[in-house]
Amino acid sequence: MSGPLSKTFFLFAFTAAFFIFSCTSPQGNFDLEMEEIPLDYAEGFKVFQGEGFKFIEVSKAFPGSHEPFRYLIIEEKEIDTPQGNFDAVITLPIEKVILTSTTHVPHLDYLGQSELLVGFPNLDLISSKKVRDLIAQNSVMDLGRGAQTNFELAVDLEPDWIMISTLGDDLRSLDLFKKAGIPAPINGEYMEQHPLGRAEWIKFTGALLGGWEKADSIFEEIKSAYLNAAEQVHARGNNEPTVISGVMYNDIWYAPGADSWGAQLLKAAGGDYVFKGHPGTGSLQLSYEYVLDKAQNASIWIGAADHKNLFEMGQADPRYKYFEAFQDGQVYTYTLKKGPTGGIEYFELGYLRPDMILKDLIKILHPDQLPEYSPYFYTRLDEK
Repeated sequence: MSGPLSKTFFLFAFTAAFFIFSCTSPQGNFDLEMEEIPLDYAEGFKVFQGEGFKFIEVSKAFPGSHEPFRYLIIEEKEIDTPQGNFDAVITLPIEKVILTSTTHVPHLDYLGQSELLVGFPNLDLISSKKVRDLIAQNSVMDLGRGAQTNFELAVDLEPDWIMISTLGDDLRSLDLFKKAGIPAPINGEYMEQHPLGRAEWIKFTGALLGGWEKADSIFEEIKSAYLNAAEQVHARGNNEPTVISGVMYNDIWYAPGADSWGAQLLKAAGGDYVFKGHPGTGSLQLSYEYVLDKAQNASIWIGAADHKNLFEMGQADPRYKYFEAFQDGQVYTYTLKKGPTGGIEYFELGYLRPDMILKDLIKILHPDQLPEYSPYFYTRLDEK
């Protein structure tokens, strides 16, 4: 494991105080007696504890309104199986799983369950050392790439469950998995806009693996590190440097909306985001002329795609050279860590570790705040 969390925190003891339940019950026709386990930041799913089972309800799996997806997790064999209309029933223990997004890979690593992974689409995207070792041992099957993902092969692997990411085309295969009797829980973490909301989805994976307590402990460590870092930077009352973000693509400037995950991280790090007046949780689409007017004098440029250096960036679009941050060499990208086959670790680990991203941004925006810290994901672009 990397970053400020030590490997030893996985061994922390858990107390009964964790199980503080509310009396909320899910909506639907279920023969269940259970109580809700409260979550701190995640809004897209709920978890309920019953006698020998957990029940998960995913209410925000993708944009737009939809019926909740409901999953029953049987934790003890000697129980009367609860009755209800479930999208999947998962029985512990788990021996084999398939993932479809790199953002889910760190969940297995941190929960100590990496060896359960038996299939993934496009193995080259994975950076995790633990999983790369398994790939080298031919323990993980490559399921293809993008629209060419071979879900029939996934069925042949007979996993205990396959986690679906709604960012891709995986939803098309839900019926296939259902007919094959393979549970396919949907992970909607990217719908969360608070950085800690996305990180809290490790509890979703923890519940599916029978590792709820460990997942809760991991999240508590991440939450504490994130909140402490944010509190320290704002307690000092530092000046907020102006920050520009985004790049041009086909004459459109794409940048995070003011309510997005990325913009919230910039705010927590003590940055004055030039597009903070543009609401939205997705990407803004702006004209070059507008961006130049608003951000030409911004002091720092965060997230300039994956350019290797300023020269290459300027060659890609000469208009970048008119920005003060470019001229001053204050352009930062998230490509410092890459896996051996080219996977960018920021895209794999970032959802789970917003505390590390936050510290990187604080180090860039307020270098005196963390004098001994070296950024993990971000790097400043050299001239050449």
